[in-house]
Amino acid sequence: MSSSLDKLRALTSRLEEKLEEKVKKIDETPKEENPKTIVTPVEKEVVVSAPLETKTVSKKTISRKNESADDVRAHNIIRVKTLYEKLKIFEKSPNFDTIFAYKAMNLSGIGLKEEDFGAVREGKYIQIIAITYEPDKNGKKKAKNISLGYFGKSETLNVDLKNEIIEFVLRWRYEKAFQNVAHYKDLIARVDVPESTLF
Repeated sequence: MSSSLDKLRALTSRLEEKLEEKVKKIDETPKEENPKTIVTPVEKEVVVSAPLETKTVSKKTISRKNESADDVRAHNIIRVKTLYEKLKIFEKSPNFDTIFAYKAMNLSGIGLKEEDFGAVREGKYIQIIAITYEPDKNGKKKAKNISLGYFGKSETLNVDLKNEIIEFVLRWRYEKAFQNVAHYKDLIARVDVPESTLF
């Protein structure tokens, strides 16, 4: 079980690093430079804490030549769609593209913070929760939680299913981050700034 958690933590870390690389690359790359040039391998020590144990894992971040942020994003979205179908999210949200209209996504019954990552909370129900903002009767926006998937009580949750649920939420967040980067990139391009400072 802890090896599955380690794999998910490593995946989360790789996804965050890829996003940071993309943002850094956008900031630093001159317009005429080839955007498919990738940084060299970096070795990093990561402390991974699982419930009731702490491990230090040596992790190598290996970037493949010619793998762009677009390739990473394309792979991620394919996996999100696979998990969307496997976890039967389509039953609550039939149109795959609309799941990215939600403002955020979270889990009920499973920890996603560093200190409790992957820990199942006893006595809780496991759900994937989408968060949206809708106006109330006074026009003030209020957060609304929508259950996209219900997976029963924590005591009966299969480890493989738990890992897929966590992976779906993390990969959804990763795609949402890409969409936010693209949105802000478009907004910056609309600002009247010297062309040399644009992406």
